[in-house]
Amino acid sequence: MTGEFPSWLLQNNTKLEELYLVNNSLSGSFQLTNHSLVSWLSRLDISRNRFHNQIPTEIGACFPRLVFFNLSRNDFSGSIPSSISNMSLLKVLDLSNNGLSGNIPEQLVENCLSLRGLVLSNNYLKGQLFRKNFNLKYLTDLILRGNQLTGTLPNSLSNCSALQSLDVSLNNLSGSIPESIGSLLELSFLLLGYNNLEAEIPRQMCELKKLSLIDLSHNNLCGRILPCLHPRSEWYREWESAPGSSTMPPAYAPMPLEDPSVNKSVEITTKSISYSFKGIILTYISGIDLSCNNLTGEIPFELGNLSNIKLLNLSHNSLTGPIPPTFSNLKEIETLDLSYNNLNGEIPPQLLDLNFLSAFSVAHNNLSGKTPKMVAQFSTFNKSCYEGNPLLCGPPLAKNCTGAIPPSPLPRSQTHKKEENGVIDMEAFYVTFSVAYIMVLLAIGAVLYINPQWRQAWFYFIGESINNCYYFLVDNLPVPARFRRFQPCV
Repeated sequence: MTGEFPSWLLQNNTKLEELYLVNNSLSGSFQLTNHSLVSWLSRLDISRNRFHNQIPTEIGACFPRLVFFNLSRNDFSGSIPSSISNMSLLKVLDLSNNGLSGNIPEQLVENCLSLRGLVLSNNYLKGQLFRKNFNLKYLTDLILRGNQLTGTLPNSLSNCSALQSLDVSLNNLSGSIPESIGSLLELSFLLLGYNNLEAEIPRQMCELKKLSLIDLSHNNLCGRILPCLHPRSEWYREWESAPGSSTMPPAYAPMPLEDPSVNKSVEITTKSISYSFKGIILTYISGIDLSCNNLTGEIPFELGNLSNIKLLNLSHNSLTGPIPPTFSNLKEIETLDLSYNNLNGEIPPQLLDLNFLSAFSVAHNNLSGKTPKMVAQFSTFNKSCYEGNPLLCGPPLAKNCTGAIPPSPLPRSQTHKKEENGVIDMEAFYVTFSVAYIMVLLAIGAVLYINPQWRQAWFYFIGESINNCYYFLVDNLPVPARFRRFQPCV
């Protein structure tokens, strides 16, 4: 479908309750008709089109009974109309992936008390995040990723007792993570990466037993890693809670994509690459990303008990100590990044048991000893996964691991025991030089024997050389008289 918004649909259907125009090529401005004609509309979805200009300022009065409102993935600009707060029955509002700017209207969280999903990600929104206290007790998804929000995380977030997904990554938030976050007992996805958060990770996060994914990367967090962090996927939690824990939990039926509160979408950014997960796949995702902070201390061995996680990224910190051998228990891990720290000791050979590992790096640490054997998954990792460790040796690095026993099977006397790390093997040099010298002499003799002209020229050259040497010695050295009777060859 192309062209402008079909306002005639609203004019000719006065009792229309739901309107879906998703994923078309509609363009132009979003024109509204007399709001009295569409007062029964409860669900409106015009996402994934090419609408532009501003969202009509009177839109809240035009659709007072809206429950679901989705304008995502268009080209809307301007600010969010405060009249949306008149939609007192609104449960889902998705304005993501547009060009909206300005502040988030405070009236939105004051009047729309039935909100369950608020998705405003990937716009140009600025200002503080909800300066006034709010109490959205039904809110399950707060997705504000990829804006220009400033200020701190408000303590009033603790009033959102049903919150399951909190994504405010890729903003300019500062301050510390509030301790009140521990009251969000239903929280599954906590994404605070790419901000300016500081101070230590609050211990209250350990009280969040339903966490699946923790992303605190690219901040200024300090202190130690909490050993009590225990993210688990929703699938794994249901499997554990099932009677006997021996049967697989039931599969999840996919839900309509247009409702973000039913079928969540979570973006994870690692190594400057964003990955989007949505729908049923989110029930299997779990992991921790604490990369690019100022964390110190040793890696807690308790992290090795997270047998269900898929991702563990602790790179670009100041962590010390060894790699915990308990990491061999991370049977389902797919990404393990410990690079750019101050880790020491050897790489545990038990890591070879990680059969699902597809991305691995311990580069730029102080590790020593041998690299893991190039078998199974580890045969796919190149030298960039280990470089920057001066004491590390073995393939795929160029540095070989030399043992204490000499390679030669024959014993040597004490007088010949020298360091064998020189550039030239002298015994091989002498043998090679002697054989080459003999071969050259034999070649010269064979040529002179075959060619008589070259043989005559050669002996003439030898005779002239002897005469020149004789006269040089006579003229420059005191030669006894008895030797002068010998005349040179003519």
